[in-house]
Amino acid sequence: MTEYSGYFDILLVEDDPADAALAQHALKESALKTRVFHVRDGIECLRFLRREGEDFAKATRPHLILLDLNMPRMDGREVLETIKADANLREIPVVVLTTSDFEQDVLRSYDLGANSFVTKPVDIDQFLTVMRSVENYWFNVVTLPR
Repeated sequence: MTEYSGYFDILLVEDDPADAALAQHALKESALKTRVFHVRDGIECLRFLRREGEDFAKATRPHLILLDLNMPRMDGREVLETIKADANLREIPVVVLTTSDFEQDVLRSYDLGANSFVTKPVDIDQFLTVMRSVENYWFNVVTLPR
């Protein structure tokens, strides 16, 4: 179970610096107390979640993971499959947040255990609205394990 620190911790797994900055901005503008931790690819994501190496030895367990699909080194599909196969990680909700709107990506993501699939809007204002909606849903509507 996740310890509640007074903050909702989000792990953002995103290789595109502009998308990462925009997502972080949207989440920090919220009335909710959130902390956003950013990693750039699937390998870093798993190291963060497993607290491997000096960089991640003191990493917090996130309440939510926002996962891009198309990344270098290890893509989001592989990460999702690994997370949901791991008894220590599978309860963490994973929201796939990607530019893809291909039906096969949607189906595959849900088959691998994604809790939600969100296509990133191209428009900045719509992107900010979507990010706030995701945050509101997961931290105001849903009951998460503590």
